[in-house]
Amino acid sequence: MEFLLEPFAYDFFMRGLLAAVMVGALCGAVGVYVVLRGMSYVGHGLSHAAIGGAIIGITFNLDFYAGALTMGLLAALAINQITKNSHIKLDAAIGIVTTAIFALGVAIVSKLRNFKQNFESALFGNILGISDQDLMMIAGVTVITMITMFFCYRTLLFSTFDHEAARIFGVKTNTVEFLFSLLLTLSVIVSLNVVGVTMVAATLIAPAITARMLTDSFSRMIVLAILIGSVTGIVGMYLSYIFNVASGTTIVLFSTLIFSVSLMAHSLRRQ
Repeated sequence: MEFLLEPFAYDFFMRGLLAAVMVGALCGAVGVYVVLRGMSYVGHGLSHAAIGGAIIGITFNLDFYAGALTMGLLAALAINQITKNSHIKLDAAIGIVTTAIFALGVAIVSKLRNFKQNFESALFGNILGISDQDLMMIAGVTVITMITMFFCYRTLLFSTFDHEAARIFGVKTNTVEFLFSLLLTLSVIVSLNVVGVTMVAATLIAPAITARMLTDSFSRMIVLAILIGSVTGIVGMYLSYIFNVASGTTIVLFSTLIFSVSLMAHSLRRQ
């Protein structure tokens, strides 16, 4: 019994657990809109753009978050602008814009041979190394996102399901798109140190798509996605300690397991 409760005695584990719960809830909520908008690839793309932006920012003596946010938001807005041309699909725009920003960051690193910053935690996640500053940043973004989504619920809903109709009925769709791009970019950036660039897309998509398998109600889908994301963070963190495996990996694997079970249950119900 003591072995099962052992991880809760460590401060670093409790900080990581708190970060995992908040990121799970945050990505679950934002992921609902991402899935319903058909933007599932955007999390993967924006995470790469954020890394490129962080490198560019540090080159100009800015911190990680300032550079990542600036370039990540520019990438999201550029993608929205490019896809207004019906000849260019969303996946193509994401691939072009985000890869270009990431490539620019790589070019800077290769040019500046004395570049000292280590981005390993952002690439692969380092949840057990979460600092108090990281925790405060995650908490701030989570609170801001939840409050914004609560007060802008109907506007975001209308814009998500029928963008053109929303514009005709007086919804300021450009403002809504900017707001959503900002929330999405912030969510991706604060998730990097928890699950890393390689797995942030799964953290966004898995809870939302699992919730979609369980309900057809939009409001219930958001609630379920938040709960699934939070539970996934808790269980994934705990399993990572028990099996001595990277935390981001166990969080994503457990969320994939939940999705697989929900998919099988959904298939059985339809038979």
